[in-house]
Amino acid sequence: MKNSIILHGKPDPGQEEYYNPAFPAASNSHWIPWLQKQLIIHDITTQTPEIPNAWKPEYETWRKEFERYDITPETILVGHSCGAGFIVRWLSEHPDVHVGTVVWVAPSLGIDWDTNGFFDFEIDPKLTDRTQKLVILVSDDDRDAIQQAAKKLQATIPGIKYREFHGYGHFTLEDMKTIEFPELVEEILQ
Repeated sequence: MKNSIILHGKPDPGQEEYYNPAFPAASNSHWIPWLQKQLIIHDITTQTPEIPNAWKPEYETWRKEFERYDITPETILVGHSCGAGFIVRWLSEHPDVHVGTVVWVAPSLGIDWDTNGFFDFEIDPKLTDRTQKLVILVSDDDRDAIQQAAKKLQATIPGIKYREFHGYGHFTLEDMKTIEFPELVEEILQ
């Protein structure tokens, strides 16, 4: 049975957003709830874990939360920003794991912030061999560090599908002006 795990990114500007009751939880922000509903409509069980203290990412905390869910050869993985970077690391460190479609939206590798070891790993150049499809989505007006991370992933892992959008920023509600992200659903369901 197909299932999906959608991982949010690191709240920005950080602690202020994480603890502010006016902001939704990271797992319920931007397009994540909308995407979850679209996948459920297609009979894909979908989880959106809320990572504790995501504003100061610690790899072991993320790993523990992520590994609570079944990960099978049919599992769809979607990560936004730091969540995408986490998935890169987790898959790179688990060479025996095969999954379905993997989509990294505005992937971060911590190029422009102190990662406290979060991104201390080697990218597995054979990741596409263990997925049904691997896709990177970036916007031409996202931060330079995100552009660099996407290019690094594309250069390191042969066979990645790379899609660049115009004017989507960091794929947040503020940048996209909508919670709907039909292009992402299209990539997952193709």
